[in-house]
Formats: sequence, structure tokens, C-alpha cells
Amino acid sequence: MTGKDQQTTLNEPVLISDVPDGAEAFLAADIAMETAKPLVFVARDDKRLARAASLFKFRLPEAEIVRFPAWDCLPYDRVSPKADLIATRLATLARLIRPATQDRPRIVVTGINALMQRVPHPDFIRGLSLALRPGQEIGFEDVQARLVNLGFQRVSTVTEPGEFAPRGGILDFFPAGRSTPVRLDFFGDEIESVRAFDPLTQRTDQPINGVVLGPVHEFVLNEASIERFRTEYREAFGRVKGEDPLYESVSAGRLYAGLDHWLPLLHEKMALLTDYVQGAELVFEPDVAAAKDARLETISDFYTARQSVFEAEKTDHSYKPITPERLYATETDWNAFPDQHRCWQLTNFSVPSSAEVALARHAYRSLPTFADARQDPERNIYTAVRDRSDKALGEGQSVVIAGLSAGSANRLASNLGEAGMEGIKPLRGWHEALDAQSEDRRVFNAVLPLERGFEGGGFALFTEQDILGERIVRPRKRRKSDNFLTEVSGLATGDLVVHVEHGIGRYVGLLTIDLSGAAHDVLHIEYSGGDKLYLPVENIEVLSRFGDGEGVGLDKLGGAAWQARKARVKERITRVARDLMRIAAERKLRKSEIIDVPESVLEEFSQTFPYSETDDQLNAIEDVIEDLASGRPMDRLVCGDVGFGKTEVAIRAAFVGAMAGHQVAIVAPTTLLARQHFKTFQDRFKDLNIRIAQLSRLVNAKDASATKEALERGEIDIVIGTHALLAESLTFGNLGLLVIDEEQRFGVRQKERLKKLKETVHVLTLTATPIPRTLQLALTGVKDLSLIATPPIDRLAVRTFIMPWDGVILREALMREQFRGGQSYVVCPRVKDLGTMRERLQNIAPELKVAVAHGQMPPGELEDVMNAFYDRKFDILLSTNIIESGIDIPTVNTMIIYRADMFGLAALYQLRGRVGRSKLRGYAYLSFDGRRKLTADAQRRLDVMKTLDSLGAGFTLASHDLDIRGAGNLVGEEQTGHIKEVGIELYQQMLEEAVAEVQLANELGVDPSTGELRQKPDDDWVPVLNTGIAVYIPEDYVEALDVRLGLYRRVGMLREVSEIDSFVAEVEDRFGPPPEPVLNLLKTVEFKIKARAARVEKLDVGPKGIVVGFREDKFAKPDKLISWIRANSQVMSIRPDQRLVFKRKIETDDERKKAIVSLLDNLKKLAA
Repeated sequence: MTGKDQQTTLNEPVLISDVPDGAEAFLAADIAMETAKPLVFVARDDKRLARAASLFKFRLPEAEIVRFPAWDCLPYDRVSPKADLIATRLATLARLIRPATQDRPRIVVTGINALMQRVPHPDFIRGLSLALRPGQEIGFEDVQARLVNLGFQRVSTVTEPGEFAPRGGILDFFPAGRSTPVRLDFFGDEIESVRAFDPLTQRTDQPINGVVLGPVHEFVLNEASIERFRTEYREAFGRVKGEDPLYESVSAGRLYAGLDHWLPLLHEKMALLTDYVQGAELVFEPDVAAAKDARLETISDFYTARQSVFEAEKTDHSYKPITPERLYATETDWNAFPDQHRCWQLTNFSVPSSAEVALARHAYRSLPTFADARQDPERNIYTAVRDRSDKALGEGQSVVIAGLSAGSANRLASNLGEAGMEGIKPLRGWHEALDAQSEDRRVFNAVLPLERGFEGGGFALFTEQDILGERIVRPRKRRKSDNFLTEVSGLATGDLVVHVEHGIGRYVGLLTIDLSGAAHDVLHIEYSGGDKLYLPVENIEVLSRFGDGEGVGLDKLGGAAWQARKARVKERITRVARDLMRIAAERKLRKSEIIDVPESVLEEFSQTFPYSETDDQLNAIEDVIEDLASGRPMDRLVCGDVGFGKTEVAIRAAFVGAMAGHQVAIVAPTTLLARQHFKTFQDRFKDLNIRIAQLSRLVNAKDASATKEALERGEIDIVIGTHALLAESLTFGNLGLLVIDEEQRFGVRQKERLKKLKETVHVLTLTATPIPRTLQLALTGVKDLSLIATPPIDRLAVRTFIMPWDGVILREALMREQFRGGQSYVVCPRVKDLGTMRERLQNIAPELKVAVAHGQMPPGELEDVMNAFYDRKFDILLSTNIIESGIDIPTVNTMIIYRADMFGLAALYQLRGRVGRSKLRGYAYLSFDGRRKLTADAQRRLDVMKTLDSLGAGFTLASHDLDIRGAGNLVGEEQTGHIKEVGIELYQQMLEEAVAEVQLANELGVDPSTGELRQKPDDDWVPVLNTGIAVYIPEDYVEALDVRLGLYRRVGMLREVSEIDSFVAEVEDRFGPPPEPVLNLLKTVEFKIKARAARVEKLDVGPKGIVVGFREDKFAKPDKLISWIRANSQVMSIRPDQRLVFKRKIETDDERKKAIVSLLDNLKKLAA
């Protein structure tokens, strides 16, 4: 701030006019530096709140900047705000009750919705805070009790805020406001250490000085608050006569979904955010007052709707809303802010100096964009930026080029450098940009969430959008690791499993039995006829999941059927592997035209993509471009979850093909999908001299005939259509690239035509079928494959609500979607539900137009309905789950699923994937009948859906629970049956081995068609060790069964002694010092590794010695073994059954372990 025209009293707001969009945070930062008081910056919505917080951190890195977001649910909703959001709010309130650091400005960034909502009084936060630090004397049980009282939930493994897990003398918990959970290590009643740990790997990261505990919710359910709630509830709504689920839950001390909306009934007194920062400067963004009016109107509307329903029903089951003034601030509260705070109102408009208001001056001014240079074909956009930057530098200003992501900022700097703008440096801090004393050329690039540039205070700031036009990007999030998922995906009782030697059985549970006189954990597997198999946990790797087990019979333990079936499948798989290798070899020998364009041309086209590419997308694009320029026919599969950007890969490939003078054909399985692609390609190529045509049933006969003739003459560059493009009668003038979307959905005849085309042209196939890593590895070198596993950067996760059917909430959801210019899906599980649901929709939202679609409609009628909906002639599409694998309609961003409990998990995930496919957030409402009790399975499915709200979760889910159809698509139609015979995991393993064998055969010069190999990998065996030592993970060491099973599964995957050491360190870090049986388990794994190296297949240890059996009764160096036995004939001998006997008195477990290690080490040396 440069000064004020008029002095103001405390209750007279200061108006700051002509504020450029994006400069609001810079102005507020100036105010913060001029005052000793805290500053509250009020944004008009959550998006601008996030932007302001990011800009404050950049502009004032030395300041204490805290965010206070609003609840992410509707007023008087049936759902609670998300846990991580509540954690952020509570952490902010806890920081605000502590004094600010001297000489460090305190800035609170919030939104108008949060400012206008009441919060717990500071006394509530102050009274519940507990600081924990190393060396502090406090009982382990006392901390646990405090966690429970604060609302923490006890779990087996801590991964989310509000959870805690005690284990021995270790206590894990995830407090509000921290990005990582905390691990306390107790020694008696003293906290020995406080460390942060990664919730994914569960490994500790670094020691921390301490942590402050606070509540998990904005309330606690203790004796006093429960009694207060009961009293005030009865006063507000009358005596509770029948069953009132809310009243009963709170009375019993249980959480209730949406309890937050009755927050004042649980507190003695409430407050506003401003009560935590008394006397603070309040800075209001432009249009905040209008946003406040709209918010208060929305609150009033929802209260009226709820109250009218309650008064009409008057039942205990009805939603009973508390009055708005108890939960939300009023107009009176708003008007009182200037009496308690100095208020600054920013506006983008000019205010005449003669106006009777207090005005403040500032130096920030808007800058014109580069639109004129973009529209002039004779001008280079980057040269225009260079010229204007040189002018600003000449006037003594610094120049900052702001990109919306690191990649775009670097790309801008690179392109500007090529245009002659030299010396661009990354901007490390804002003070560096303002350093007028610097002798260096002051031109910087930075990552800032700004759409428009401005100047002032010694700098000129140009944004990516100023330069390139509309580009929407979101910050990139760190991808989650898969390591921890492997552990928690343990077997569930009743799962079908496949034992590599005995076939399909049913997992019954984990047992501890007496084995050779010692306790040993085993997996109980049941087979046909009630036969039982007890599998030692250290051999768990011989088990695999079967997958979908519907209608599958169990094998007979010891029967021949399994081995015969396995051999039959292996023979077929080997044939498939040979075919794949032959195709791959032939493809490498064939030549094709090189298709390439200058890198600068492709780069220029790439910059018209209105989003920022993900790393996976860029890798896939690079793979495709390299294939086209390789001189060999491309046959690449691009695989990724729905909506992850595969089409853009095809667009880049089509651009290269068309610009190089070749024709490109895009083949889609349905008319609707072809139409969607046509519109997308038209939009992306609108400024280029590339001719695009469509060929499908939507094109009339005359136009179709003209298109075919033009294709033959080579007058069309890109054609998009359905299987009509594969007709024998259709000829191309110069087809260079064929793009196939979802090849598996074409018929046999079309696939035969594709095979003929593939021999002569480049082929790019897109599929949404997820590929597990094992299968991906199996196909390495056989099929070129690019995996897109990360979502687009601008994609927002779909917000999921699980709730009983509620007409008030669902009407609001439908109307909100219409108000923002969108459409909605309403999905029913059965066709017979559609009629009743249509009536319901007409009752709750009569102003919306509803279309109905289901699979029993004639194809023509169904297509007409879908086309009309696509053309926005209807607001709602009421359908069955036929839309599950439908087309991408970006305007549809709200979905309501009726009786969601009747859908399977995969179907729910796929349905939800139909919304939230544009830059707008999608909303999914999974409703159920509140009068019916959900089954345990249905409840679990809905709970999983709520937790799987991160982007790309479907890919992770599919990688662990692959659906059978998807796996078959990659290696031929006939493979599905083979998978059903042996199970998905074993099938993948067998395919990988078969490919490896055929590759080995080729390397050795053996004819693959005979299958005769000079040598064959012999890795598919597991040593059987009866050591007589206790091997198990005690229940009091790792309490949760699923975590124990997960650990056993990971133990089974250990292959190197170094991996064992790392695993021991991890276990000790997570659970404390491992007891003897756990160390024995890991020692047994070490024995297995050594036994495999020495080719020892069986080892029995008794009190008088050790008996060893070799693999196939053979030893690698028999002469060395015989010499060694002769040299130790007093204790060594060979029995007639080829078993090696080592005589030695063994009394203790330590003696057993030493004897086993010594013997196996010696045998390993002899075999080497």
C-alpha cells in the first residue's frame, strides 16, 4: 500500500478500487507487512481460497499462513464434511489460540462460507489440547484414553486422520492438521521418541520435537456433551416418542452421519472465526458481499425445505433442522465486523475520488494480453512477449513469466529463449524479483496459479494464459505407492485359492498347530470331499488368488484332474506364447514408411492442448512418435483407466500422420463413440488445413458415398467411423495410420479385416482394460505397450455421498447441476424401477426434462435417446447401468444411483467414472432405502466406494482384483476359458514363464514350433523345511488378522537375504522389537533361500541330526559332494533313498539354526 486518501475510524471500511484480477493476495500481503495485527483474507469461493493461499506463500514466504476452509457439504445435509477437511479446520483453530511468532505476519486465508459459519468456542479447543514430546512422563493407557475421548478411532493400521493403533509399547496416531501420522515409542510411562511416519509404507521418517493432540471432530461425545445434546434436542423438537436414529445414536455415544449439522446442541457456546483473531485486519475479495447474500439465501432455502417436510411428517424419523442463526452467522453478525476489525474491501472497478468513502491507493495495474499477436499469422507470439519484456526491463522493472505448472513454465522459458529472450532464471523467492540492486538481467519464470498478468511495485508479470490463451491446469499430486496395498490385500475367509501343486481350494483361516514339537502358523485350505491342507506360512507364495469363483468346483486333494488341467492349459499357453513371439519377430523384420514431422511443428500443435499432460501421457506420446519414425510397422497398445487421456495420444499420432501426408483412420466400436471422437478431432484441428470426415450410420447415404470416394482419391486426411471403415469395399488412397478404440469390442469379421490392415500400416490400439504388472511384464518384448496410470492434472476427484434417499438433497443436487449448465444421470438397478423413479423425479424436480434409456429398448430408439441427451435436449438421463461403459459426455457431472446397495463394487466404480470427466467436480450420490437394513456386504461395498474417491483408484482396484473379461482381451478370445481353469494369478504366472521359455528357445536356436528346449528353467519349486522351531507372528505382536496375513504374504515374496534384513528393520520400526517366533519365521525364509541355491528340496531336523533330500535326487557337483562326505564320514552318510544324513546332537533352537545354516552354506559352496 502506498498511502490512503482519507483516514478512517475502526468502523469505516476502506475501499481499494481498480484491483487487477490476481493482485488481491499481493495487496493483502502489503497490508500484512504494514500492521502488527493478524490478517484474515476472505475469498468468495474455495477455488479462489486455494489460489490466494498459494500466492501468499510465494509473496510472503516468511509469514505464518493458515487455511480455514468451509464444510464441503450442503446446509442441513445428511452427510458430514470430509475428515481431512475437518482436520485442517481444527488444526487452524488450534494454531490461532496460540500466540503468533514475533516479527512473523499471521495470515488466515478463508472463504465467505467458512466466515459465515459458527465454530466451537476457543475454550473448547484450548481445553482439549494436549502436547506430547520426547521425555514426557505420561501413561501409555492415559494417552490411549485421551485419543478415544477426542474421537480417534482404533484401527489395526493407521492410514487416515483420526485413527490410532496401539502395539506393545508403540502408539501410532494421525492427528488433525498433520500431513503424516505420528509414532510414539514408550519406555514404561515415559515417551522415549516421537517420530513421523509414512502412512503408505508405515516406515518412520524423522524424529520430531513433539505433537499437539486435539479433537478429531468439531465436537466430542462425552458424558457432558451427550446430556447437553439430549436436553437441547428435546427443547427444540419436543419429546422423543418413537425411534429417532439421531437421538438414539448420540445417546449411546455413537457417531451419526451428518451429526455436524446439529453442532450447537453439543456445545455450551459457539463462536465465529473472527473470535480467534480479535482485532485482526479483514480483507474482502471483490464480490464477497454478493457471495455472502447468496450463501444466506441458500441456508434459508434449505432450512425452509427441511422444516416444511418435518412439519408435514411430524415423525421421529424426519430430519429435524435447527434454526439457521444457531449454526450460521446472520446479517447482524456481518454488519458488526467493522466495529471489531478494520475492514478492507477490494473491487475490480473504478470508484470516483469524489465518492463519500475511504479510499486507499495502490500501484498494481492490469496488463493487456497477447491476443492481438496470437490472432496475427504474421507475428510470432514469443517474439511479441520478448519485445514487451525488453520494454519493461528498460523501464527498470523485473519481468516474471508465470506458468500454471512446472512443465509449462519451463516450456515457456525454452520457447522464449529460442525467440531471443535470454537469461530467464527460475524465481526462487519474490524478494529476488524486487532486488533492484542486482546486476543480473532480472527475467524470471515461476509457477503461479494466475490466469491474468499485472504490473506494480517494480515488476511486470505475464501469465501463460496471457501468452497462449485459455489453458486450465491443476497442481500435480504425489502418486501413492502400491507397496502398502500389497500388505493389506490379505486373503479373506472363504476366498478361492489356487495351490500350484494341488489346485483350487477354499481358504478357511489361519491356524497355529504343533509342527515337530513347535508352534507353527499354517493356512488351512479345504478341498473337495472335506480334504484339508495345512500350508506353512513361509510357503505362502505357492498360493494365488483364483479370482471370480462363481460356479467353480474344488479340486480333489491328491487327485490327477488338477495336474492334467494345468498341463492342458500350459500347452495352450505355450502355443499362444509361440504365436506372440512369431508375430513380434515378423513385425521386427517388416519395413514401413517413416512418418515424421519436425519437432517444432509438433511442439506448436502440442501447445494447443488445453490441459497439462501427465507424465504417463507424455511417455505414451513419445513412444508412439518414436514408433512412427522407426521405419517398422507400429503395433502399440495404449492402456489406461477411463478418462485418463488416451484420446490425446491418438490425436498427436493422427497429427503426425496427417502432416506427413498420410491418411489416418480412427475406428470406434459404437456410433456414439465415433461421433464423440469426430467432434473432438474437429475441435483440435480447427485451425489447421487438415480435412476430417465421419463415416457411420449417423451420416446419410449421399454424404457417406462422397466420403468413400474422397478417401479413395486421398482427399481426406483423417476419417473417423465405426466398423464401416473396415468394409472390404472401402479403399484408401494412402493409409498410413490406423487407430483402434477398444479392439476387443469388434466382431470376428472385423478383426480379420484388422489383421490384414495391420500387415501394411501403423496401428495404435487404445483400451481402458487395466493390465496388472505381471501380465505387462509377460508381454514385454512381445507387444509394445504404454500404460497411462495417472489421471489428467485438471481432473478433480468425484465427491461421493452415501445416504438414504432424500428428495430435498437430491433435488438440490439436480438443480445445482442445471444451474451450472450441466446434466445429470439417475441410475436404477432394474428396468422395472424406471417408471416409479420417473414419477419421483417429476415430483421433486418438475422443471427438469427426463429421458429414459435401458437395454431392452430397440437399438434405434436407444440411439435416438442418447443422441438427444448428448445434444442437451434433456436435463436428466434416467437409465439402468447401460451407461456404465457408455461415452464421455463432459457436461454430465452429477449422478444419482438409486438402491446403490444392489450394485456390485466394480459396477459402482464404473458408473461413478461417468461423471467428473471435465474440469468441473463431479458429484455421485449413492442412495439406499433408509427403511431397510443394509446387508454387511452391501455396507462394505458402499464404504469402499467412499474411501476410493482418489483419482486412479479404479486402476489400483483392478490391478488387485482383475476382472476375467479384461485379461482375456490381450492374448486372444480363447484365453478366457483357460483363466477360469487355473485362476487369474496362476494364469499370468504361467504365461510369463511360457514367454520366457520361448524367448530362451529362440536365443538357443531351437525351433519354437517343436517346443524342444535344450534347457528349461527349473524355478517352480519350493523347499520343504521341517526345522522344529516355532514359526509364527504372535497375535499380541500384530493384533489384526488381515495385517498378519499381509505380512506373511510379503515374507513369501522375499528372495534375497538383504531383503530379509530390510524387512526385519521395517517390522521392528512398526511394531517394536520382534519376538522369537517372528525372528524364526524370517530365519526360515533365509533357510529357504539357501536351500534353493543348494538344490535342497527337503530338510528334516531332529534331536539326532538333519536329513537332506536333493531336487530330483541330483546334485550339481556330485564328485565334490562325495569327497566332502568321505572327509566327514564320522557324521555324514548317504542313505539308499539318496538322502544325505548329517548326524549331530541338537538340543536347543539356537543349535538347530546354527546346524542348518552351516550345512546349507557348505552345500551351496559345493554346488557353485
